[in-house]
Amino acid sequence: MSAEQVQEERIRKLNDRPAVPGDYVLYWMQQSQRADYNHALEHAVRRAEELNRPLVACFGITDRYPEANLRHYAFLLEGLAETHRLLARRSVKMVIRRGPPEEVARELGRRAAFLVCDCGYLRHQKAWRAHVAREVPCGVEQVESDVVVPVEAASDKREYAARTLRPKIHRHLSKYLVEPEQAIPYKSSLALPIAGLEAEQLEDWASWRNFPADPSLKTVSPFFRGGATAARETFEEFLRGRFSRYPANRNQPQTDDVSHMSPYLHFGQISPLELALRVTRLPPSLQQGKDAYLDELIVRRELAANFVHFTPDYDAFSCLPDWARRTLDAHSKDPRNPLYGPEQLERAQTHDPYWNAAMVEMKVTGYMHNYMRMYWGKKILEWSPSPEMAYRTLLALNNRYFIDGRDPNSYANAGWIFGLHDRPWGGRSVYGTVRSMSAAGLERKCDIDAYVRKVERLAREAGESECG
Repeated sequence: MSAEQVQEERIRKLNDRPAVPGDYVLYWMQQSQRADYNHALEHAVRRAEELNRPLVACFGITDRYPEANLRHYAFLLEGLAETHRLLARRSVKMVIRRGPPEEVARELGRRAAFLVCDCGYLRHQKAWRAHVAREVPCGVEQVESDVVVPVEAASDKREYAARTLRPKIHRHLSKYLVEPEQAIPYKSSLALPIAGLEAEQLEDWASWRNFPADPSLKTVSPFFRGGATAARETFEEFLRGRFSRYPANRNQPQTDDVSHMSPYLHFGQISPLELALRVTRLPPSLQQGKDAYLDELIVRRELAANFVHFTPDYDAFSCLPDWARRTLDAHSKDPRNPLYGPEQLERAQTHDPYWNAAMVEMKVTGYMHNYMRMYWGKKILEWSPSPEMAYRTLLALNNRYFIDGRDPNSYANAGWIFGLHDRPWGGRSVYGTVRSMSAAGLERKCDIDAYVRKVERLAREAGESECG
């Protein structure tokens, strides 16, 4: 990729230091966990060539990533092992170490001539990068590569809804919807004597069982395996076999006519730009599906990035719009019947077989159909003692069980349940003017009994599989 192909709006200086006489250029890979369609990587290749240095990539695996557990670590490690091997093919040594990511990057950054990092929007991700930029002796640049349109290029404020962000995104699409060209590193770094974990060690589960993360959750590899190859195979299967049905069935949870890309996008194992370009090249006869899918992939997903970037309290009840908090507060004393606590919800022990099925799908597979995610969340609001407790319960379950939990989309989707990025609707008990959903609505709009049967089959499969 040439310098001109990494748009300047993707690049942000994190300190004012110049390059120094270091041993290598360091690419600190943390969010964009992939070897291609990665603007940060390609920018680092360019910097290494300019400075006549080899390029080294690094990744820090923290034992204490917020709310992570073994299913998240399994998916992460499966992807990192593949990325390690793919970078080696490009003559780039990938140094993976256990430790706080910012400390791993800081330690390796002490020997770097220059440091390039990728971009994360969550509070701790920003803090990690700020720490490294302060502590290393060299210049640090951040390159945004996990959205199609850079967040601040699209908007300079928190957007009200998808309808306000959509025209801003579309004004920029032609500039950023461009396929990157891989560059060949100027010098190989593979022989550099820098200690790190090898790909085979990442795949050796016995050495990872002592993580302090909750070991009680099974991994979900039988349903979703991490890595770019698995992501592309899953996406190509979707395009070949199910994409033509996507417009009609994307809100039909009894089907599988969705892409299942959210886990891979969460870990940066596949680029949204790659997916978007692949969809734009589909035939014009599929235009309805193309438009619908690209709106979800770009506008809706980047609305979530906009939300967490411009909202310091993105994971707190206080992040909700004023109108939503007022109406929920006005109805906070309304009778809840039934009323369920977090433990009953987590055990899927409610009177509602549709909700229970959604909870089982989430626990067994690490995924839930998006239409059911909306229903699942709305019912937690309806059945909890207070809207504040509902908000905490929803986020806790979301982040514990979903592979793509702890993501900007997680916080935006949780907020949507309580009125974020939405408008007031007709008033009713508990919800006030926040949008509600009902079992009767599911029965009208989809074959919900078929969905329950689908989840029962998945649960049986999980019982027969070596999942954890």
